[in-house]
Parts: sequence; structure tokens; C-alpha cells
Amino acid sequence: MGQLQDKYKNYCEPQKYMDAGVYPYFREITSKQGTEVTDIDGHSILMFGSNAYTGLTNDPRVIEAGKRALDKYGSGCAGSRFLNGTLDLHVQLEKELAEFEHKDEALCFSTGFSVNAGVLAMVVGRGDYIICDDRDHASIVDGRRLSFATQLHYKHNDMQDLERVLQKLPKEAIKLIVVDGVFSMEGDLAKLPEIIELKHKYNCSVMVDEAHGLGVFGKQGRGVCDHFGVTDDVDLIMGTFSKSLASIGGFIVSDKDTINYLRHTCRTYIFSASNTPSATAAALEALHILQKEPERQDHLWAVTHYALKRFRDEGFEIGETESPIIPLYVRDIDKTFMVTKLAYEAGVFINPVIPPACAPQDTLVRFALMATHTEDQVERGVQILKKIFKDQGII
Repeated sequence: MGQLQDKYKNYCEPQKYMDAGVYPYFREITSKQGTEVTDIDGHSILMFGSNAYTGLTNDPRVIEAGKRALDKYGSGCAGSRFLNGTLDLHVQLEKELAEFEHKDEALCFSTGFSVNAGVLAMVVGRGDYIICDDRDHASIVDGRRLSFATQLHYKHNDMQDLERVLQKLPKEAIKLIVVDGVFSMEGDLAKLPEIIELKHKYNCSVMVDEAHGLGVFGKQGRGVCDHFGVTDDVDLIMGTFSKSLASIGGFIVSDKDTINYLRHTCRTYIFSASNTPSATAAALEALHILQKEPERQDHLWAVTHYALKRFRDEGFEIGETESPIIPLYVRDIDKTFMVTKLAYEAGVFINPVIPPACAPQDTLVRFALMATHTEDQVERGVQILKKIFKDQGII
């Protein structure tokens, strides 16, 4: 037994919940990701724990595009984009993403996490400042830790606190405000119009993570920046393929000079194997469908408004959400795990959110919608969760 083994042999927090029969992670699914999935025991489960907002993960056109790319290019590129791993398919996707987001150029990465981790480490450095919302995603947190810039933060969506931070910083210094467009656990939106006002007032730059806004907000699903009409004022826009674009990977769009710099310096880009051909083709096809079928986004919002109303009518506490992400607050870790277990047993897949993803007093279960959900499916979910929450004394 070595030092590392000695250090971690007493790590038994997960086992505590396993022994109690309420461990909620790594539940095995044996079917495609849709509004209903099949578990390892063959049971059909209503899926409200997915980020597939557009419902395209099992679309035949997306699947076929991935198959064609697999046949043409093989299973992988066996190298980084910097060296042998750039396909014409990667370049085409980058060109179309830049046009879609109304920016000069784009870079595609193998994961969304590696976009934030790599870009933030490179665009700001010693003598610069990076300012983040308290509830920014973990990938932003890790990216800012990798940077040599001075790290600052402000209270969640508190523009007075953000201005307090900015007032203390040198006007001539590079100051990058980084924020989620849609906060992934609570479902509320960043106050981008006010952030842009502060950008101009204090000579800052702004980066927005559109992971949960892409495909949901804005014209043709361009995201929260488009929704608020501030795209031109946002310096860097990040997005993922693993949610609305039904694949895996991520991207950053910006001006030509910034992308040129990142293309030649960003370590998570030049030292990672490039995204697989099938994943790239699937994301490209999903992007095409998103633009051709606005009714998909319309239906997502129709079912979202229905769900928001039903949860509020039934007395659930759902916070300030303005999106298809609906937090159902439990405010107790043990009960959060119990609700997740009971819901799963009753045929509803939801996700528990506990620290460090939230504050200890803000634990919740996350109910998320797809464009392919029906009102009937939502109603079934509401009724099942209503009984569980009442039985647990939460509502």
C-alpha cells in the first residue's frame, strides 16, 4: 500500500449513499437518448435529466451523417488539429459556426470543457484580470485557475457587486468578464445587457459560455447573446456540441486576430486529438437542422412554458429560471438523493444537484426539457414528482 492508496482508502462518502440505497450516479441506459429511455432492467423511463434541448440525438439525419463520415474518414484522426488531425469537415464546421454566430472565425475543440479550460488560460495572463460570476460552470473555474491573471468574482447576477469589483481595477489593464449565458443548474440568464453597459463604462472585454443557450435562445437558436441583441459587443462566444448539437465537442468564436492567436497557442487545442469525423459530421448536420426547422425551437418553448406553469401551480419552488432547465428545490442533501431514487423507481429520470454544484442550502433536482417532449409526458412527470415531494414533506 503506497502513499496515494493510504490517502484515499478512507474516502467513503459515495459508499455511504450506496449502503443507504440512494446513490444516484452512473445509472446505466441501454437505448438512445430520447424523451423515454430504457434502463439496464428493461424499464422505460421518462428522461428529464438530459441536455439534448433540441431532441436531435436520435434524429435519423444526424445519425446518418455520422455514419457517412465514419465510412469516409474512418473512426478517428490519430492526431491533433495542429498536425495531422485537420479534416475538411472540421474546417467546414468552423466556417459555418462563425457565420451562424456572426463572428469572424471559429475553432472547434474535442470537448466543451477544454474550450473554457484552454481559452481562459491563454487570453488573459500576468497583469490582466478575469472576473467571473459566482455560479459560473466548473470549466470556467478551472480555466481561470490555469490562467496567470488575477482572479476576481462577483455575487451571482449582482450587477452592483460586479461594478464594485470593476471600479477598483486599472482602466488600462485587460479585464475579462466571463459568464454563463444560461446558468446550467438554476436555469436563469446572465444579465448581458447590463454587463455590456459595464464593459463599455470600465473598458472591459466579455466572454459568454453559450453551452445551454445554443439551440434554445435567439434567432435559429444562436443563443443568449443573440436573444439580447449583444452579439457584436461580446468578444468571445463559447458553445458545445454535446447538448443542442447532438454530438460531442465544443467551439469558440471571436475576431480573426484572437482566433489566430488561440489557434497557435491554446494548449487544449493544439495538444489534444481532434474531434472524431462522425462527431464532427453529426454536429454539422444538427446545426443545419437547427437553422431549417425553427418549429423545433418553438415547440421547446411551448412545452417549457407548460412545465413552468404546472410546477408553479403545484407549489414547487423553482427559483428564477427562464429556460428549459427547471430547478426543483429540495434544500436537503439526503432528501435530494431520496427524491432522485423514488422518481427513478416511478419512471422519471432527473438529476440531483448538491455541493459543489450548488450551495449546501440550495440542493435541488434538475428537470430539463427537450423539443421532442410532449405535454402529456411533462404532466406525467409533474404528477409523479408532486406525490414524491409531498410524501417527503418538501411541498
